[in-house]
Amino acid sequence: MAQLTYRILLTQEPEGGYTVKVPALPGCITYGESIEHAMAMAKEAIELYVETLQAEGDPVPDDSRTLEYALVVGY
Repeated sequence: MAQLTYRILLTQEPEGGYTVKVPALPGCITYGESIEHAMAMAKEAIELYVETLQAEGDPVPDDSRTLEYALVVGY
């Protein structure tokens, strides 16, 4: 099995837990009650998404060549 790299974005929800989005896989969104649970759910969602792409013969993107930085800007 090939290793794929994906950037995931976790957003803490006001009611608790975390929503997870995978920008490289449109529509790949999940939720976890804690960061650990959100990460496990993200892994499962990514695996299912990739399996679906492969079954349909579609290309499988990944983020292995993506660099990301966070900048803090005062105003």
